Amino acid sequence: MNKIFASPEQAVADIADGATVAIAGFGVAHRFATSLICALRDQHTKDLTLVCNSLGDAGATRGQILAENNQVKKLIAAFSVRPGTPTASEEQIAAGKMEVELVPQGILVERCRAGGAGIPAFYSPTGADTDLAVGREIRDFDGKPHVLEHAIHVDYALLRGYRADRLGNVQFRGGSQNFNPSFAKAARVAIVEVDEIVEPGEIAPELIDLPGIFVSRVVKTTHVVDGKAWRRPQRRP
Repeated sequence: MNKIFASPEQAVADIADGATVAIAGFGVAHRFATSLICALRDQHTKDLTLVCNSLGDAGATRGQILAENNQVKKLIAAFSVRPGTPTASEEQIAAGKMEVELVPQGILVERCRAGGAGIPAFYSPTGADTDLAVGREIRDFDGKPHVLEHAIHVDYALLRGYRADRLGNVQFRGGSQNFNPSFAKAARVAIVEVDEIVEPGEIAPELIDLPGIFVSRVVKTTHVVDGKAWRRPQRRP
């Protein structure tokens, strides 16, 4: 079985209008599926629901460029804006053009993990005494309130790995395991962008972080982000 696609454009070509897309990644400048995100932007798929940690700053090669292209209908994220950095998504949210569902970061990952595990919902104490719990089902366990959280299922997940083989086995580097495994398992179609594609057996079993059974497509990255360009200026003492 060969899961390699020739280009990012081919890998995302069937993402249709109205699809729910999870975009993994955490941080400012690296370990996002930048090639896949750019390909999705360029095909102008619209009315998307995005599941991600955040959309990023203005111009960031993350979900924000999809918002700037008016492709996002709804956002499910840990936070939607960054103080002091106006974005297209912030403007659309304020104008009522983009719906937002804010989810605590760990709960976001757990809801996706539950979706992949076939668990329809679970209770968590996180956010029980905040505005996030308003209108939600609350139950007490051991004398503490818990909020009912429903599993998240997505149509596609755009992931970023270090290496993969043609069977879809993926190796991550550093902190890149943050959202990738849970988002992959929650997806009907998981698409992984990697720096290097190797033959089966070249990745040692103990280095496989995401088994190929969870991966539908593999593509080599074509868009490299220079992390130096994203470094914030240091404050003077």
